[in-house]
Amino acid sequence: MKKTSTRLADGRELIYYDSRDDVVRDAADRRPLEPTVTTSEVRRDPLLGDAVAIASHRQARTYHPPADQCPLCPTEGDRLSEVPDSSYDVAVFENRFPSLAGDSGRCEVVCFTSDHDKSFADLSEEQAGLVLEAWTDRTAELAHLDSVEQVFCFENRGAEIGVTLGHPHGQIYGYPFTTPRTALMLRSLAQHKEQTGGRNLFADVVDKELADGERIVLEGEHWVAFVPYAAHWPYEVHLYPKRQVPDLLGLDADARTEFPQVYLELLKRFDRIFGDGEPPTPYIAAWHQAPFGTLEEFEGVNRDDFALHLELFTIRRTSGKLKFLAGSESGMSVFINDVPPETAAERLREVASK
Repeated sequence: MKKTSTRLADGRELIYYDSRDDVVRDAADRRPLEPTVTTSEVRRDPLLGDAVAIASHRQARTYHPPADQCPLCPTEGDRLSEVPDSSYDVAVFENRFPSLAGDSGRCEVVCFTSDHDKSFADLSEEQAGLVLEAWTDRTAELAHLDSVEQVFCFENRGAEIGVTLGHPHGQIYGYPFTTPRTALMLRSLAQHKEQTGGRNLFADVVDKELADGERIVLEGEHWVAFVPYAAHWPYEVHLYPKRQVPDLLGLDADARTEFPQVYLELLKRFDRIFGDGEPPTPYIAAWHQAPFGTLEEFEGVNRDDFALHLELFTIRRTSGKLKFLAGSESGMSVFINDVPPETAAERLREVASK
């Protein structure tokens, strides 16, 4: 992998990740951009103890532009974009309309390919592996920032999810705090460790799923994917490396090599869930990594107790119908799932590639 860092016209960082070492990335951003001005602020809710990012400047962000005006496609002639070069393998840049910025963290956009009409599932194993290297590198770089405590790599795919740009891309958030969802996991981890005399909750969950087998969707030599026992979403898969590590940096060469095979197969299966002729399945794919900050509030837990994993889920519950977060989910955070996890796992096994 070759990494080339440069700057856009307004001062934001842009990084190219190339599979070839002989690629030269010296194209300049020719847009007449003023320096980016953000108003991001993090406020803490005194009742729930969680944080809310206030970012009013995001109201002006690009919204469903025509395909020939996509800001994530490479620059072509007089059509100038966020990526000045005429092609790229993987490109990462600071978000022009970030939810978090400055002392409140950092937000980046990850373009998986220069091909506007592809999705992640269409990538080759080599391309998917390069995206994994980019996620890993950005995790390492952002972890060094004083304003970042936790790094979150994710992809929102589909208009139903709220995606406003159709180009295949994801995002990376560098939070200045440990996120509420991760904090819940760490509390459960600490409680389980105390109650079982030191056992690891993540390891016990994975071992139980492997022993049971009913909810296993896909198993490789170094990765296992399963529908969790108490899945929140109609079709939800958790993907774990079999050798527990706290973050992407901890993956060994064997796990990195096998990841594209396993992950691309999962994404292809997601697009087959609802049968032939159906539109692409909207989904969220989210990497859960251990925070880089102190874990003192979670007594007895350290970073190595956390288990890196990816959670992949769709809000579509059946053909033409979405799972909306209504009163119980939005008002009380109590999910009601219409699809039994065992049924979801069986369906995801049925649609395996031949």
